[in-house]
Amino acid sequence: MTERFSATQLLSEFPLESGLAYLNHAAVAPWPRRASDAVARFAHENSHLGATHYPQWLTVEDQLRHNLARLINAPSAQDIALCKNTSEALSMVAAGLDWHEGDEIIITSQEFPSNRIVWESLVSRGVSIRVADIDRQDVTPEGAIEDLITDRTRLMSVSSVQYGTGLRLDAAHLGALCDSHGILFCLDAIQSAGAEPLDVQATGAHFAMADGHKWMLGPEGLAFFYVAPEWRDSLKLYEYGWHMVAEPGNFDRKGWAPAPDARRFECGSPNLLAAHALEASTGLLLEVGLDQVRSLIDQRVSRLASGLESIKGVTPVTPREPQRRLGIYTVQVDGLDNRHLCDRLAQQRVISASRGGGVRFSPHFYTPYAALEQALDTLERLVRQG
Repeated sequence: MTERFSATQLLSEFPLESGLAYLNHAAVAPWPRRASDAVARFAHENSHLGATHYPQWLTVEDQLRHNLARLINAPSAQDIALCKNTSEALSMVAAGLDWHEGDEIIITSQEFPSNRIVWESLVSRGVSIRVADIDRQDVTPEGAIEDLITDRTRLMSVSSVQYGTGLRLDAAHLGALCDSHGILFCLDAIQSAGAEPLDVQATGAHFAMADGHKWMLGPEGLAFFYVAPEWRDSLKLYEYGWHMVAEPGNFDRKGWAPAPDARRFECGSPNLLAAHALEASTGLLLEVGLDQVRSLIDQRVSRLASGLESIKGVTPVTPREPQRRLGIYTVQVDGLDNRHLCDRLAQQRVISASRGGGVRFSPHFYTPYAALEQALDTLERLVRQG
């Protein structure tokens, strides 16, 4: 499939059980073999040697920061903080900015709760949340967002790809829009980081974040948090501990100052087990190349789209235009409860999710075409059965 990876190598890298059509990477992705091997080595070393080689563990974490910086084209690995999840990173932005009564925040009508609740928590401080209806038919999603901009708009926070419908927003256009209006731009990249080239500098994102357990093929419990260098000092801290200081190894020092880099947003001990896994999985994505990853995902989603749309009673929820989608393809099935349908698919070893008012399929770049055909055949049979 690529010059670097043959189909045989990919099967070895992703040893899913035979007969399992795993199409749920938009939820929790299987780890590649190299990630599980890295965790096994880490666990074995910890069991036999404890933290004898702790400095070497930190070099893995350092490499992870470099991998993540390359995945999103951050100016430097020093702009990458490692936190627990996307919600925590979003909370750091919400709690770290100096809000004033009357400030407005724009989100969209399709956001995952993480990118809604955190902003709604500011309402008690006089901040208004404006929700752009990106389901409108009379204007583009970006147009619906732009319609809500006023001279009170302080921040725009959107998901690069909507978790339910799979709608892909034009992040570069929205970033330019924010720049022209002097608005802060926050990008929830959990449904795109690892699935396509992401350029936080080109999009003008002031903040970006994503968990590692979806398209980056890593474990739950570890995410990146990018803060544009010019905004690092402006974002107030609300979590404190030994790890976020300028000299984290100097335990006897009484005075302290925040770390000069993004590590200032990491208050305590790092999740080194997860770092070993995510370093390995992001290394794989970089080895394949994000352009190639995006192309292979698009090929698989296109095959799914054509097959699903040929099944009687199946209606796409995800936009048909390739530029408006990435790794998600969601459909509704006439006359059937979609949640129950997902359960029936899982009983037939087709793993999907009930999202966006339909059944959501989300293959990754390595997904075998046989898994796609299995999903299509199974869904068509279940639809016929009613």
